Amino acid sequence: MKLITHIEYHTAWGQGLFMRMGGSLLPLEYGAGDIWTASIDRLKPGQTIEYRYEVHQDGYCIRTEWESHVLTLPVAGKSPAGRKGDRPVEVLSFSRTRVEIRDGWHDVPAGLPFRSAPFRDGVFNAESGRTWKAAGTAVPVFSLRSEKSFGVGEFNDLKALVDWASLTGQKVIQILPVNDTTMTGTWVDTYPYKANSSFALHPQFIHLPAAGVEEDGEYIRIREELNALPEEDYERVNNEKHRLLRKAFAKTGRKVLSSAGYRRFAEENISWLRPYAVFCVLRDEFGTADFTLWKGADADFSVYDAKVAEEYAAAHRKDVDYYCFVQYHLHVQLLEARDYARSKGVMFKGDLPIGVGRTSADAWVDRRLFNMDSQAGAPPDAFSTEGQNWEFPTYNWDEMAKDGYTWWKSRMAKMAQYFDAFRIDHVLGFFRIWEIPRTAVHGLLGHFNPALPYSSEELANFGFDMSSGKYSEPYMDDFLIDGVFGPLASAVRKKCIRNCRLRPEYSTQKKVAAMFPGDDPDSTLIRNGLMHIIDDVLFVEDPRRKGWWHPRIAAQYTYRYSHLDEYRRRAFDRLYDDFFYHRHNAFWKESAMKKLPTLLTSTGMLACGEDLGMIPACVPEIMHEYQILSLEIQRMPKNPAETFADPAHYPYYSVCTTSTHDMSPLRAWWEEDRAVTARFWHEVIGGQGDAPWFCEPWICRRIVEKHLASPSMLAVLPLQDWLSMDGELRFEDPAKERINVPAVPHYYWRYRMHLTLETLLSCREFNDNVREMIASSGR
Repeated sequence: MKLITHIEYHTAWGQGLFMRMGGSLLPLEYGAGDIWTASIDRLKPGQTIEYRYEVHQDGYCIRTEWESHVLTLPVAGKSPAGRKGDRPVEVLSFSRTRVEIRDGWHDVPAGLPFRSAPFRDGVFNAESGRTWKAAGTAVPVFSLRSEKSFGVGEFNDLKALVDWASLTGQKVIQILPVNDTTMTGTWVDTYPYKANSSFALHPQFIHLPAAGVEEDGEYIRIREELNALPEEDYERVNNEKHRLLRKAFAKTGRKVLSSAGYRRFAEENISWLRPYAVFCVLRDEFGTADFTLWKGADADFSVYDAKVAEEYAAAHRKDVDYYCFVQYHLHVQLLEARDYARSKGVMFKGDLPIGVGRTSADAWVDRRLFNMDSQAGAPPDAFSTEGQNWEFPTYNWDEMAKDGYTWWKSRMAKMAQYFDAFRIDHVLGFFRIWEIPRTAVHGLLGHFNPALPYSSEELANFGFDMSSGKYSEPYMDDFLIDGVFGPLASAVRKKCIRNCRLRPEYSTQKKVAAMFPGDDPDSTLIRNGLMHIIDDVLFVEDPRRKGWWHPRIAAQYTYRYSHLDEYRRRAFDRLYDDFFYHRHNAFWKESAMKKLPTLLTSTGMLACGEDLGMIPACVPEIMHEYQILSLEIQRMPKNPAETFADPAHYPYYSVCTTSTHDMSPLRAWWEEDRAVTARFWHEVIGGQGDAPWFCEPWICRRIVEKHLASPSMLAVLPLQDWLSMDGELRFEDPAKERINVPAVPHYYWRYRMHLTLETLLSCREFNDNVREMIASSGR
């Protein structure tokens, strides 16, 4: 069947109109009267297709539609039909083999910016012609609290949050990732950046009554118990939700799965839905998400095989259908929240994690896309002196490029169903990732990938003979051993060391962690001490190119560095400075240019980048060129000469905020370091005398006002920092408002609002103040 579309659109010189359908981009043909025409062949009767129109110039998408068109092609003599909520389809003609329609452009609702990727020549309010700016709130969905939630924030609660945002003049709601993270079934799964699927939504966010669960006495009793808790009880919440969902599935599953809505959902998500559901059932059967252990007496599921997986699905149809049933309800509920937000002029900003879980459905289904022999993380920064080890496999970009980054495009398309803007977690990962050996625990032993390491010959010219292992293997003398282990030094020498080298069974950090797993003081001291010694090297060998070396990050703080002679110390400093700040600039720019343009032009979402940490010079250059909004935080200035950034000097293409989920909120930060607080008090606030012990409401308001007055396009503040301006509303203990501590490898993400959204909506004086602040700032 052939589809022919006509759309009237006025373009400027050099611009062209395109249709994007899935991963395909089809150019339209210009005709008289500014009518553009597209022709698509090889479609099936009854098939539902989703597409949107884009304007391109100089090879870039400069404007795209707010909503996709969803069209069901005719079958059995029925006219083509658009999705409910879509603009009516004007059918010009149709037959068994041909459909001709006239389309309209789905523009941005009044008050929201034109969505384009990248933006060009600024973003303007369609009515006033002024540069568009907005204020918003950042809060994880799991942190929301309402009278109708079930011990955790739910997609349904987003509607009440939208009401509050609309009431106070906000236009943006930013949330953390909402993908399913269920690996172990324990609280360890609360880490939202380690998904078991880049496409599936987390079942904890489902509103049970909307999924067919009866609100009987048992339901109400459990809901009240869970809602009374100050924080989320992740394990009980999810166990109870799945138990009740299983009951609902037994009653309504057949009806739901036979509905037209579900069939359309299953067809549109066929590439990931079924494999994900099979993954979940196998995880439950084997008691682990580690698919390398999925080897039974009758079949080996450790390596994905589509035929074997489908045979398994047929034999376990009920359980597989259950997980599809849950995903459908989650999809419908999040779409409803999105549509409600748009009706109020509020946009949802999602979060695109840079990594994927090692034991995820993505890695199981298509292992070639990932470097399973490595793990991603971050070099040392303000959050962690030992670096961060996220334990994700790194991406095999060369393999991904072979099919035009289809996996990434599918991932972006899925996000675009729910979000109008997105935060690129660790945008530096598209330039280079911090890759850590599987044998390491800390991030200090990592290296950049891709990178340009030094050869052994190059290093020899600088005085470093790498063949001896002197600079790449930990070396221990008595002074170091005594200093690190104290009274346990003799025991460590006897058990772990031979000829000033670690014995093979203690030669890696993973081995050390396995040998000393306890939390008692002696085990902790020995484990931490040995890991510190293993970190103590000057160069890290490239895992894929033997004889090529990366300078170890922060090596100037090592014991090995302190023992260098003056000549080699200066030589190492020159190598280090060149390697981390000059050598890779053009190389990493080229690396990003292979990926980012393709990915950004595949979506109409507004792109915002988390660009904190060690930022190569090419990163802001590329972000500016493609108008990826930077992240600006006053406590983490981009200028190393500054202690605190000045919001008045932020760029327009930026998101400014007072704190992030990885930081202490304003009030807790104020109490952490009196010396830093004193500087902020005098230099930023302009206060006299000693700084107040606590961050009083008027101080918080002053800080918020400065952020709202910034030139940044978006000022998106954590909910905790909005509430900090009111002495009656804010939580008594600011330390309890922190969402995550990055230095803690396995942190329990469980923060919840201390008051309900219903209560927040009723706080008239506070809401009026927030609305007045936002309005006076021009946002």
